[in-house]
Amino acid sequence: MLKNTFTTGPRCPACTNNKIVTDHDTGELFCGNCGLVITDKVTDTNAEWRSFSKDGGADPTRTGAPTSLTMHDRGLSTIIGAVNKDASGKPLSTSMKSSIERLRTWDSRSQAHSSADRNLRQALNEMSKLKDKLALTETVIEKAAYIYRKALEKKLVRGRSIQGLVAACLYAACRNTETPRTLQDIADGMNIRKKDIARCYRLIFRELELKMPVVDPVKGVSRIASVADLSEKSKRKAVEILTQAKDTGLVAGKDPMGIAAASLYLACISTGEIKSQKEISEASGITEVTIRNRCVGLRKMLKN
Repeated sequence: MLKNTFTTGPRCPACTNNKIVTDHDTGELFCGNCGLVITDKVTDTNAEWRSFSKDGGADPTRTGAPTSLTMHDRGLSTIIGAVNKDASGKPLSTSMKSSIERLRTWDSRSQAHSSADRNLRQALNEMSKLKDKLALTETVIEKAAYIYRKALEKKLVRGRSIQGLVAACLYAACRNTETPRTLQDIADGMNIRKKDIARCYRLIFRELELKMPVVDPVKGVSRIASVADLSEKSKRKAVEILTQAKDTGLVAGKDPMGIAAASLYLACISTGEIKSQKEISEASGITEVTIRNRCVGLRKMLKN
């Protein structure tokens, strides 16, 4: 297979012709005019895998699973399998089986030999548990693992609970990816105090110099509406109210969930759907006083 005929670039040292041809099958670079082999060791830049299938298609199975920050070793280490059989499929002898068991134990211990490695392994296990409990995406967990690794490098974990720092990293990842999760949601999922998560979050925010985007209150509307069992008509009306509030600058400096809950309450009044402030408060986790205060500003805006 002859490829990559260059009309410009390197020239043949014998005939000074610039028609250089690359043969990927033999790994040779030769002159297309006089046939001089310039080099016979061309670096193969194609995919790493080779295909041994009958149809000849690309089979990437040899490359293994992709690396991930959510695994303490990033998925790069190897483990001794649990099957007590040799390469030919025959069962191991009794003496060899005990030796392999011993090797498995030491192999597992050697992968987390330092306290930092053990800390990271425990923290990432906590994150994987919360992924299903809070219905978080893989992107959020990946971002949270990245933030935790940075905190571990700066030695922010020392003297603090792993659960508190994991919860803070998850909250920071949710804020960074604009996933609508409150501190209270994460506190309930981790079964720790909201105050402890807030303290750890302020620490990593300050020390790691994180840049957080402004939370869009529209993202909280569908979440509150689904919990409160509101109609699609009320949701759309609430989005219209929030869009108008953003244009007038009314949402600046306000709690996104609070302004979203207030807009939903006003939308229910506008569409004739019967929902009390208490029901909206329970669905959003915002106090009724906050909802009433935000409603005052939104009503003034709608009158104007």
